[in-house]
Formats: sequence, C-alpha cells, structure tokens
Amino acid sequence: MRFIHIADVHLGAQPDAGPLYSRQRPRELWETFEHVLHICEEEQTDLLLIAGDLFHRQPLVRELKEVDYLFSELTHTKVVLIAGNHDYISANSNYRTFQWSPNVFPLFGEKLQYADFPELRTAVYGMSYHSREIPRPLYDAVRPAGAEQYEILLAHGGDEKHIPFDRRRLEQSGFDYIALGHIHKPQIFRKDQIIYAGALEPVDKNDTGKHGYVKGGITEEGVRAQWVPCACREYIHFESAVGVEDTTGSVKKQIEKKINEYGNENIYKIVLVGKRNRDVLLDPERMKGEKNILEIIDRTSPAYDFERLYEENEDTILGRYIGRFRGCREGSVEYQALCEGVEALLGSRQ
Repeated sequence: MRFIHIADVHLGAQPDAGPLYSRQRPRELWETFEHVLHICEEEQTDLLLIAGDLFHRQPLVRELKEVDYLFSELTHTKVVLIAGNHDYISANSNYRTFQWSPNVFPLFGEKLQYADFPELRTAVYGMSYHSREIPRPLYDAVRPAGAEQYEILLAHGGDEKHIPFDRRRLEQSGFDYIALGHIHKPQIFRKDQIIYAGALEPVDKNDTGKHGYVKGGITEEGVRAQWVPCACREYIHFESAVGVEDTTGSVKKQIEKKINEYGNENIYKIVLVGKRNRDVLLDPERMKGEKNILEIIDRTSPAYDFERLYEENEDTILGRYIGRFRGCREGSVEYQALCEGVEALLGSRQ
C-alpha cells in the first residue's frame, strides 16, 4: 500500500511574501497542492492522507468545489482528510453539508472514527477539530480497532492548546503509521512511523527551512517513508556582520552576495549585528534594493570606547549615565540602552 502524507496546506492564506511575491504567493499554495495531486496520479498512489488544515480558515463552498474537482480527477488515489484548528468544523461550516466525490473520505467526527479500505488491507483513523482549540490529550488513549492488517492514524496537534500528546504513548499506540499535522516544520519522531510532514508551503516568515510531504509504503515487511521537499521557495533568516568601516552601501553589497548564494527565489529576514562607526547611519530600506527581503532589523551598536568616555566625563551627566551601566553584558537590553543613551547625550552636545 503506497501513500502520500501532507498537512497544513492552508489554502486561502495570504503568506508573508515580500515585495516580489506578495500577489502570487496565495496562488502558489494551490499550485504546490496540485503538484502533489499530479504525483499521486502519475504514481498511482493508493492513499492521500491530509492531516488537517487543508484550508487556512473556514472553507467557502466554491473552494470546496475546486478541491473536490481536483480530487475527483484522481483515477486511483483515495483521499482521507481531517479538519484541523484552522479549518475546524464550526456550527455553520460548509464541511458539514458538502457532498464529496466517491474517492474522498472525510473523518469529520469529534471522536475517533475510521475509513476502511479492504482492497488495500488498510484502515485510516482520525478525528476533527470542532473548535479552534482543544487542550485535552485526546490521542494518548487512542488505539486501532484491528479492522485491517495495516492501520494508520491521522492526528493534528501537539502543543498545549491543540491536543497535546505524550510521545511515548503515541509510539506505543499500535498504529503502523501516524501522519501528524499542525507543526509546520517537518519532524520525525520515529523513523518511518511517526512523522510531521510540515506545511506543504511555508506561510509565515518564521516557517524557515524546506517544506514538502511524506511519501511512504506499507508491506508485510513494515513501513518505509521518506520526506520529499517540494515548496516553491523558503523563508531564510540570517545575520549580516557590520564593522566600523562599513556603510549602508557596503552592507547592502554583503547582503546581495549572501542572497545570491542562498537563491534569489527565497524570502529573507536579515538581522544586522556588530559595531558600526558612530558617525554612520545605516539605512535598512535602501539595503533591500531589488531583492525579496521582508525586513532588515538593525541590532548594531555604535563602536564607543565606554571606558575612555567614562574617564573623560566622570563628573558629567554622560559619565554618570555610563557608570550606571558599567559591567552590563554586550548584546543585553541594558547594553542596548547604554548605547542609545550615550548616542542621545552626545548628539545633544552637538
């Protein structure tokens, strides 16, 4: 039995995208989702497992129709899905009344239920969110019913507000494979058996790293699964070191060089660190240039010789101010306050 496991597709989201991709990123979520469906069709995958949050919010009827049409085009693959905390089954959710194609098997109950596929000797279990948050550890007690030779659990959660679970209990639950959703970064709890697929595409600037899906199979010899990257682009955070000789122009050149190395198709958040010349005013907006940069955060500090300034100004307001912060750790909030205060006091002298 061959399967593909995806989660957290978030169709309908408006991802952080920067100036170059802000209009096309919502469309790219759909395109990557369709790409996975094409793989299912080409490889005649038996099951497509969707571990929650197919949509970013309550799905509209027209969105459900679009998705169901794509599912209906699969000539071999059967689709099993649950609702997560974003697309939960609200009182007026369109999930409640929508009529899916015959190859789609939603597990939308509040309690554990399963879809049985005797021809695959497989049963897929799952339950859905009926509220935004479920702080109860519902998965800790779930067990397969022995309906088929191979049994799979679809589960969405893992933090304190969204079905927290004990990893050891999950490992001992008796399922052949557990397809996890909710955490956007791919994670493997037990090789080939308990896996967070991660978000199919990153939707938030903190969804750093590569994103994709899990491809696997179950035979009498056991489970084999591999994580496959497929996202159009990724969020990358990096620090750019600034020295006393640097200017806005030189830092911009450093940033452009790093982005060229990482890939121009990606989306960036950059933090400037180090000690700059106190007479240089860095301009993060100018540094962005034509690159796809979400934000540049300036955490540099002016290269003051605080001991010398203290000795020269011990009896002045400047000296007393520096004295209050003596011994503070570089990089701390206190050190930042020291730098900003000294800069302001020196500026007032001018």
